[in-house]
Amino acid sequence: MSMENDPRIVPEKGEETAVKEPSRYKVLLHNDDYTTMEFVVQVLMDIFNKSEAEATQIMLNVHKNGVGVCGIYTAEVAETKVAMVSQMARKHGYPLKCTMEEV
Repeated sequence: MSMENDPRIVPEKGEETAVKEPSRYKVLLHNDDYTTMEFVVQVLMDIFNKSEAEATQIMLNVHKNGVGVCGIYTAEVAETKVAMVSQMARKHGYPLKCTMEEV
């Protein structure tokens, strides 16, 4: 067992400890010709906790630009949200694509 990462070891006075921030990921929705705008707004409100106004703005970005950022999260949270979007879309018969990309 390495003592290097042992949380019980306290650094010596004056010794610097580097705390690395966790990687962050953008969660993206991609435009398609089948998923309704209303459904995208609902996804953004239900899964990403956006207000109706925020959700509508993101949906319009997806519609106009082909892709829109839903939020920025740690890897685990981003993975969970991507899976939730995919599950919700399939349940309702939409091919909505959701991906994540490191910031």
